Amino acid sequence: MTLRAILLILATLAFVLAPFYTPSFSGFDPSLFPVPIENPAVQPAGYAFSIWSVIYVWLLIHAGYGFWKRAHSPDWDSVRVPLIVSLVLGSLWLAIASSYPVIATVVILAMAAATLTAYFLADEFYDRWLLSAPLAIYAGWLSAASSVSVGILLAGYGVLTDTESALVMIAVVLGIAGLVQWARPYMPVYGLTVVWALVGIIVTNAQTNVLVAGVAAGAAALMAAVTFFAWNKRRVTL
Repeated sequence: MTLRAILLILATLAFVLAPFYTPSFSGFDPSLFPVPIENPAVQPAGYAFSIWSVIYVWLLIHAGYGFWKRAHSPDWDSVRVPLIVSLVLGSLWLAIASSYPVIATVVILAMAAATLTAYFLADEFYDRWLLSAPLAIYAGWLSAASSVSVGILLAGYGVLTDTESALVMIAVVLGIAGLVQWARPYMPVYGLTVVWALVGIIVTNAQTNVLVAGVAAGAAALMAAVTFFAWNKRRVTL
């Protein structure tokens, strides 16, 4: 267990430091696609990505506390392997994304799957703000980000129009995230993170694509409602 706790610290540090040793990334280069789209409708506004600062800090606290105080805890140890897998993939993702959007999309989907696995393995009550919550915000953002990546590919390769891909992927992320939140009702951080991403899509499209902005607003409202009612229903039954 101690070895895995140390490996998690190293993987987390590599993940957090990745932006400093890889090319800067502000979205897939439109010229890499047969159908170049400068501002994909499915992509949240730039400010929304500031959530990474919170994710980084929370994951560092998670890894540090897990080694310092919970190195031999089975509850903490259960999440380490899938989380390490996600963080190692994430450390490589920025280097891949600049030139290989298809591979990057496969990688971020794998990251999301590994992170959701870790999140489902985390106890919702034991050390919840240090064990489950950091995984919730990370999983919530990856749920949205992986859907955005797929949406950009669908539009960039002409499978769907820009608007169609945004609408489809908003529906996909709402469906997946709603199920995850309902299954993990005691940790609203996950659902609120998805709402944050959806609001970013509203901002992106508010002046240019009223349909996508409106659908994103409806999805954000539904996600907020699912998050609240799932949490409140379980709280009342305790």
